[in-house]
Amino acid sequence: MLQTLEDIQATAATLEARYASKLHVDRLLSRQLVSFQANKHKPGYRWFKYKEAFSEGLVNYILDRVGLTAGTILDPFAGSGTALFAARDRGLNALGIELLPVGGEIINARKLVQGVGRVAIREALDRWATQQPWREFADIQPFHHLRITQGAFPPETENALGRYLAACATEPDEIATVLRFAAICVLEDISYTRKDGQYLRWDYRSGRQQGSPPFDKGNILPFDSAIVQKIDEIRADLGPSGYLPGFFEDSQQKGEIEVRQGSCLNILPTLPTASIDGIITSPPYINRYDYTRTYALELAMLGIGEAEIKALRQKMVSCTVENRAKPELPMLFAPGVYAAAQVAFDSQQTLSTILHYLELQKAERILNNAGIPRMVRNYFWEMALIIFECARILRPNAKFVMVNDNVRYSGVTIPVDLILSDFATHAGFSVEAIWVLPTEKGNSSQQMGEHGRQALRKCVYVWRKEP
Repeated sequence: MLQTLEDIQATAATLEARYASKLHVDRLLSRQLVSFQANKHKPGYRWFKYKEAFSEGLVNYILDRVGLTAGTILDPFAGSGTALFAARDRGLNALGIELLPVGGEIINARKLVQGVGRVAIREALDRWATQQPWREFADIQPFHHLRITQGAFPPETENALGRYLAACATEPDEIATVLRFAAICVLEDISYTRKDGQYLRWDYRSGRQQGSPPFDKGNILPFDSAIVQKIDEIRADLGPSGYLPGFFEDSQQKGEIEVRQGSCLNILPTLPTASIDGIITSPPYINRYDYTRTYALELAMLGIGEAEIKALRQKMVSCTVENRAKPELPMLFAPGVYAAAQVAFDSQQTLSTILHYLELQKAERILNNAGIPRMVRNYFWEMALIIFECARILRPNAKFVMVNDNVRYSGVTIPVDLILSDFATHAGFSVEAIWVLPTEKGNSSQQMGEHGRQALRKCVYVWRKEP
């Protein structure tokens, strides 16, 4: 029975050899391009720092490389909608699926400021930036905190935010939506918190004791100055004509964007067979990041309560140690798809040996969290189902492009790129290429301390649906 790291490495080497000819270092790809960093200063994209996003430049690079010029693309993990908007700018139609209401709010606001009501929205933004009507507003809309967001704002900041939200409610729906979105964009700036990987990190001024030395976030903006800056930023990007510069010119043919709110595990099986011309996506990485925690302030402002947070957390593709198996999956997928994905999952030898090793580590109480084996198993099982369902809905010869990271747990490097590509070959894809970023990422400080440093691949996979 396989029990050692050496055994796993030998099994993984066989898998690596199978796909060695597909692994290509692409020196045109950078970590900045395959992340939000390249969007930080771009009109429209810069309004909300959705740090898990990839860049518009990457989407354009992919569309050029795979030659996708017409039809409908799908992003089953749409996030803040980068793939959708970049594809629409190129004349393609775009369908997005997004579970977190934060992503849906970002996408909806961007659609509104680029839609038929853009001139009225621009005029309202001008008025709010200059007149600041919330400052004299008597009513205050309470901020319905979650347990993990209690005390996130100085009292005067929370009061100013409440007056602003109450004043927003007096505007027409589309204008109110954009103004509320502006407030969502500044929540981190005005709070004691900072998004820090798996959790919210708290400034020492919050009164929360969290680690040593105490965390100093630096300047925490007053609400009024933060919201005026954000409204001014949105106004500047819209320009006098109400268009985002370089994005939406009347002379250019633009595609349509549709977003469906919910889990792709629920929604993908409802899409028609052979109805999609390409997929560009980046699923949650198997890195224990819990987006319901990192975006807790935004979710709270959108009115998402404790019970809904727990439900969202369990509906996510299993990427945290808190995720449990989803017993509803057999009812969601057609029997043929489900059975084929099960065969691919069960026959993936490298994954099986890794799971066995992690279970042994758990039994010996070596793992720093006993939920890691369950998380890894559920992640790959759910991704197998998603890959097989995507094969069903893609047209013949259509491309499926995915951005993802390899990871390491308890000294085991998990070749996410190769395991998912192996699932894809079982699902009826050919692996055209796995573009490897020239700069690899290091494993965590804890992993380095226990097992030494090992670089991990970050890749973009390109699969083609076989005819």
